[in-house]
Amino acid sequence: MTDTDQQGNGAAAAATPPKVNMRILAQYMRDLSFENVAAQKKLQGGNVQPDIQVQVSLDAKKRETENQYEVGTKFKITSRNKTDGETLFLIELDYVGLFLIEGVPEGQLHPFLLIECPRMVFPFARRIISDISRDGGFPPLNLDTVDFLALYKQELQRQAAQKQAQSGETPATN
Repeated sequence: MTDTDQQGNGAAAAATPPKVNMRILAQYMRDLSFENVAAQKKLQGGNVQPDIQVQVSLDAKKRETENQYEVGTKFKITSRNKTDGETLFLIELDYVGLFLIEGVPEGQLHPFLLIECPRMVFPFARRIISDISRDGGFPPLNLDTVDFLALYKQELQRQAAQKQAQSGETPATN
C-alpha cells in the first residue's frame, strides 16, 4: 500500500459520520392517574357517545452519566360525552425512557431526543393507556400513533411566536 492509498483511506474515514448508537436503558411510569368521573357521578351508560381529547407534551434532560438522557412523554386524555359534555374519565400518564445516545451531532441532539426517543417508547405507553381504560370499566383506548415530528415542529413555532410576542415584534402575515 502506498502513502497515497493510506491518506485517501484516512480522508474517507474522516468524512464518514460517526455511527449513531441508541439504546433504551430503562423505561418507567413516573406518574399515572385514572379518574373514573362517570362512576363517581353515577352516570348511566345508556346514551354515551365518547369524545376523546389527547394532549401530549415532551421533556428531555441530560443525566449526570455521560451520553445518558431522560426523555419524558406526558399524556393527558379526557373523555367527554358528546351529548351533554359530561366528563367520563381522565387519564394522566407521565412515561419516561432512559436512553444511551452516542454519535449524534450536538446540533441534532435536541430533535433526536424529542422525536426519536418518544417514538421508541410510545407503544409501551399506548399499552398502559389501553389497559388502564379497560380496567377502569371502559372499552380499551387504543391511541392513534403520535406524529412526534409534527409535535416538535409545533413546539418550535410556539416558542418562536412567544419570543416575538415578548420582544414586541408583530408576526409577519402571509
